[in-house]
Amino acid sequence: MEQNIYHLQYAMDTFYFLICGALVMWMAAGFTMLEAGLVRAKNTTEILTKNVALYAISCMMYLAIGYNIMYGGGIFLSGIEVVDPATVLKEFSAREDGFTGGAIYSAASDFFFQVVFVATAMSIVSGAVAERMKLWAFLAFAVVMTAVIYPMEGAWTWGGQAVFGLYTLSDLGFSDFAGSGIVHMAGAAAALSGVLLLGARKGKYTSDGRVNAIPGANLPMATLGTFILWMGWFGFNGGSVLKLGDIASANSVAMVFLNTNTAAAGGAIAALVLAKILFKKADLTMALNGALAGLVVITAEPSTPTPLLATVFGAIGGIVVVLSIIGLDKLKIDDPVGAISVHGVAGFLGLMLVPLTNSGSSFSGQLIGAATIFVWVFVTSFVVWFALKKLVGIRVTAEEEYEGVDKSDCGMEAYPEFTRG
Repeated sequence: MEQNIYHLQYAMDTFYFLICGALVMWMAAGFTMLEAGLVRAKNTTEILTKNVALYAISCMMYLAIGYNIMYGGGIFLSGIEVVDPATVLKEFSAREDGFTGGAIYSAASDFFFQVVFVATAMSIVSGAVAERMKLWAFLAFAVVMTAVIYPMEGAWTWGGQAVFGLYTLSDLGFSDFAGSGIVHMAGAAAALSGVLLLGARKGKYTSDGRVNAIPGANLPMATLGTFILWMGWFGFNGGSVLKLGDIASANSVAMVFLNTNTAAAGGAIAALVLAKILFKKADLTMALNGALAGLVVITAEPSTPTPLLATVFGAIGGIVVVLSIIGLDKLKIDDPVGAISVHGVAGFLGLMLVPLTNSGSSFSGQLIGAATIFVWVFVTSFVVWFALKKLVGIRVTAEEEYEGVDKSDCGMEAYPEFTRG
């Protein structure tokens, strides 16, 4: 009977990991739809191509190089060792807490769950540099980001390795449950460095300081993308509990799902209300970004807040993201989809809220961890972007930008029947 329970525990934890990984993979569709809805029609095919290609590149580079940097143990050539059931039973039996202790699951399921997080970080970059970056320059950056830049900061955080041998973030009180900083702020840091070198879209800002709104072509698609991301986030946060097969873990998973959902709702409502106050209109794009900001904020620690606090945290994220989007426009930092604000500013906010409910973390540890992640990713990304700019160029020509990068990069249009003159 005991052996059957252990077998079931292993199977449940492995299956749960795989299902949550599949939900996170589905977030790739959410990012794709969101970005395709918020860019102009003439740039839609290229943004779709970028998202398909970056997901494939992320999977290959993390398999070949990144996973080994982050956790050790190359798997590209040797594969992942199949677990011997007798070994699992022996490990369970040796524990004082039996099958209620730490999770034991297939290493292959762990890799799959990790690799879709890498793709998420890279997807954040895609929208911020949209409508004026060369496709192949972006894909070249994706190779370096997913093979080295992200895995290195992942090794210092989830991997438990010392930062250049100097200090260990966990010892300083750093905690990031599912990746507000490790995934989201890292992606935003890479995006910001690229945007600063790339420059704004033509016509976005005038010489006298005015900001011209450049509306997206398909708001229904952007809304669908947001709901897909909202759904996928249950796997993103829920899977980070790492197991399901005992009462305590099941209760933790349920609380994570509940808090993830309520934080998103709080973020959407707060952003919508603030937009009404500031613009006298119910701004749909702000509501969408508010929901996503709430999700990013709660990602740092969704297991310890009460549902009320999770709602408040999400609402604060929704307010902050609206103000951040406005602020970046005043600084003439052009982000077509608001990715830097949603994932960077809200990601940092999420990290700094963790000590309010998690006694195992500290404000100083969170601040040092956030600084480590941001400085590493921003500086290394800036170097890569700068090298690409000098070697091959990263921005399309003014004529190509005017006509749309669909034609210059992909040779086809997403909506040809609507764009023929």
